Amino acid sequence: MTRLLEKSKKVVEAQLAGTTIRAIQGSMIAYEGNVSFKSAGFGGGDGVLAGMKRRATGESLSLMECSGNGVVYLAVGGQHVTVIDLAGETLQVESQQLLALSGNLHTNVTFTGLRGGVGGQGLFTTTVTGQGQVALLSAGGPLIHLEVSPQYPLVVDPDAFVSARGQLTQSFVTDVSWRTAVGQGNGEAFSLKWDGHGVVSIQPAER
Repeated sequence: MTRLLEKSKKVVEAQLAGTTIRAIQGSMIAYEGNVSFKSAGFGGGDGVLAGMKRRATGESLSLMECSGNGVVYLAVGGQHVTVIDLAGETLQVESQQLLALSGNLHTNVTFTGLRGGVGGQGLFTTTVTGQGQVALLSAGGPLIHLEVSPQYPLVVDPDAFVSARGQLTQSFVTDVSWRTAVGQGNGEAFSLKWDGHGVVSIQPAER
């Protein structure tokens, strides 16, 4: 069984025992033992359609497989790391903040709507579903976990959003006058709104 452990605030340790993990290409900083590495393609599911959806986001979620017996150390740009255990749940995650996956997990890309305005840019979210562990990255410090309840919906800056799980629905708020007030009025201003029951995790620095 593969285990992902927070070796330090900024390094994840993947313990392999004849098993495999998937991690962002270029994230391996050291390894011990008999471990092999190969490209695992896009992290948005299987096939040509997944690749098209991934390219439509303008992002690149290129994964590698690490297999064998040993320990692999993973880190990206000095960002903080958090390991989350999934037990049959679905985690919505900003693809740039996904570091590693272990266990019986399936990734896909889901369309979450249009940004609105004249541009009508499509927005996509990477989903991770199943049983296993996910290692996430956060810039500026550790992840901040915010509870969402029907009485208290949550609105977050899309540049600070990292992940969400639970019985949540996402919508877009385009009347975000606070962006102008704090000097972030460039482009089409919008925020993400979450309703329902669950947890939304954000990072203390914007992308």
